[in-house]
Order: sequence, then C-alpha cells, then structure tokens
Amino acid sequence: MTSEFNFFSHWYPLSPLEDLDPNQPTAVTILGLRLVIWQPKSSETFRVFLDQCPHRLAPLSEGKVDEKTGNLMCSYHGWQFDAQGNCTRIPQAENPELVAQKAKYLCAVTLPSRQEQDLLWVWPDVNSAALAESVPLPLSPQVDASKGFVWSSFVRDLEYDWQTLIENVCDPSHVPFAHHGIQGNREKPRPISITISESTPNLITAKSSRSSITFEPPCRLEYTIKFGETKQVGLVTYCIPTTPGKSRIVAQFPRNFAKNIVKLIPRWWDHINNRNAVLDGDMILLQQQEYFLHQKQKQQKENWQNAYKMPTSADRLVIEFRKWFDKYADGKLPWDEVGITVKETAEISGDRQFALDRYKQHTQHCQSCRTALSKVKLLQTLLLGYVAISVPVVAVLPDAVRMKFGLPLIVLVLLNLGIYSWLKFWLEPKFYFVDYVHAKR
Repeated sequence: MTSEFNFFSHWYPLSPLEDLDPNQPTAVTILGLRLVIWQPKSSETFRVFLDQCPHRLAPLSEGKVDEKTGNLMCSYHGWQFDAQGNCTRIPQAENPELVAQKAKYLCAVTLPSRQEQDLLWVWPDVNSAALAESVPLPLSPQVDASKGFVWSSFVRDLEYDWQTLIENVCDPSHVPFAHHGIQGNREKPRPISITISESTPNLITAKSSRSSITFEPPCRLEYTIKFGETKQVGLVTYCIPTTPGKSRIVAQFPRNFAKNIVKLIPRWWDHINNRNAVLDGDMILLQQQEYFLHQKQKQQKENWQNAYKMPTSADRLVIEFRKWFDKYADGKLPWDEVGITVKETAEISGDRQFALDRYKQHTQHCQSCRTALSKVKLLQTLLLGYVAISVPVVAVLPDAVRMKFGLPLIVLVLLNLGIYSWLKFWLEPKFYFVDYVHAKR
C-alpha cells in the first residue's frame, strides 16, 4: 500500500540558528538521511548537503571550512565544494582541467534550505527542489516580533519515535503528573475537554478551554494559550523523525507579555532547569510505552485502538492524530525509501543514564549550554588554582602576620571550595545527566 502522505516533500527545521557553529560543519539526521550543515566564509547563510563526499562517500561533516577558499573541504582526500556543491579542487588531479571537464559528476548533493524565524530549514528531497520553491514553510504566527512577541528556542534529540513524540505533545492532560513540580501539580489535575475543529490531510486543529492546538503535518505542533483578551503564550514544537526509534524536537516559546523574562533568564539556565527537566520527565515513560505498543502490535497483532484505552475527551487529539497517521501515511514512516530496515522491537535496556543523557541529546547541540559548561569548568580550575596557591602561602607566612593576612586568605579558600563544590556536584551534572524519578518528586 502506497502512502498518500509524502514525508520528504515538506520543510523541516534542523536547528535554531544560534546553536550552529559557522566555523565547523555540523552533522544532523532527518528521515534516515545524514546531512551536513555548513556556512561558506563568503555567505551569511548556512548550506545543507548530503553528508557524503562524491569521491569515496566519506562524511563531509568530518571536514572543515577552508580558511583560504571559504569552501567545504573533505578531510579524507581534500576535495573542496562551494556553496552550490560544485567541486572546486581535487588535490590528486594530474590534469587541472579535470575538475571543469567532469564538473557535473563531481558535485556534492545539495538540498534546498532557508533561514526563517531564527531556524534553519531543509527540504529533504533533492529531486523536488522546484516544488520546494512553491511550498510555504510551516511557520508559527506567534513567532513574530512585529506582533509584539518575544521567544526563546530549544533543541534536543530523543530516544523514542516520531509518532510517540507527536502523541505526547498532543496530550496536555499528562502535564500535572509527568511534569509535577516543573510545569504542573499532580494534586490539582482537572478534566480537559478537547474538541476537533478541523481534520484534513494537511491540517488538524483542536480547542480546549484555554488553548487552541494546531498540527500541521508532518512536524509543526503548536499551542496558543490566551490569558484575558490580549495576553498570549505559545508552545511551538517541530517534531522531526530522524531514525527508527529516535526523533528530534525543535521548540520555540513565544509570549507577548512579561517580555523581559526572556532577557533576564540566561538561555542555558532555562534549559538545564526547565526545558531539559520537562523532557526528562517524559523520556522513560515514553520509551516503555513505545516498546509495549510495538510488542502488542507485532506479537499480539493488536492495533492502537485495542492496545490503548482512551475513554475521555482529553485523548481526543491523540486519537485524531493516530487516525490521520493510519489513513494518510499507512501507519508508518518511510524508512524503506531510504533503505532502512526497521528491526523488531528490542528489549528495554533500563539504562537510565543513556536514556537521559543530556549531553549527547542536547548540550553538544546547544551553543548556550556548550559555552556555559566550558565556563563552569574553567571557573572550577581557577578556584582550585587559588586554593593550591593560597594554602602554601599561608603555611610559610611568619607567625606575626599569619593572623592578619593568613586568616582572610583561608576564609577565601573555604569560600572557593564551597563554590567549587556547588559547581562540580550540583551545576555541572545538569549538563550531562539528571535522573528523573517520579516517585521522589
């Protein structure tokens, strides 16, 4: 059965622009395609190529942007490519004219890309680049400074599938329980009545008491929450299928009031204490939910209608999404189109450090958190250096001056050790791993 919905003929955001390094290629995966993001020295915009050098298929993401030419250089044999993917240099060529003669056979594969709303977008089908020009990006109407909105951004790779991510974001009723103490209170749950306003192949809209929800397949899932007549906050998520059993979320958090909050709270602080904590609260739950659903589907031949028990209105949007997925996408993602064979469901590993690995899933992708972590480590080194110097100095001071000058130095040593301990054992781990145990919250 052929899927009516073509996942490849759509725009997807890969990353917030502020998290991309213009001096170094970045690897990213979408729909099983490994891509490389890079910025030519002569350009203010990023480019997206398939992560394969045409020479011997080495990853271009392991290359570098050449300082002299500004082009992308493959680190395997030094071939270089310009912003359009044209090969500009082959160091091994005996005949300098070879590059020009064979130009059309030596190109890197380029993909259509755009920069809008502080995000880098890609069209993952190289064969429909002309169509990409006529298809609008799935932009949020809330991410618009001209309408008085400000926003922050976040990206994280997740250890569960795209459809599980969509399901989870479609479900506001889990917030008081899964995110107790962060964004909700399990002691104050309330029924959430969700009604479907529209359901078509290209759009599903729903309403609840205070919010409207929009799902623009395949990736934009957005909440608009109003307070009174004019105040509004939003949750704009882009849910991206990467490989089987994994996904990426790119999120933006717009608001048109209390705007200084975005400026006053450092982005990295918001990430380690709020955004990552929210996703940690879901991770183990969704991994195992996904495992049990696959198990029932494959071993017991149950469909989601039988496997899930969803009697309340709160699950109405989850049901509508599942119906959409079955009807228009045949209930599966197009892994076979990129040569990926989906394996049988593996056993649940139980490795919480792997499942909740903030560093690999977020910190290494986030410029704000990378920079903050580097500064935290540097500060620890400076604090220990002060301690290492001050203690011997106090020890050799003459008795007559030790009390006058040595005591303040020792007080500062103790203060530095206290700050060091806080950085080392409380702050630094938040960039790597924080176990999320619901029973202890």
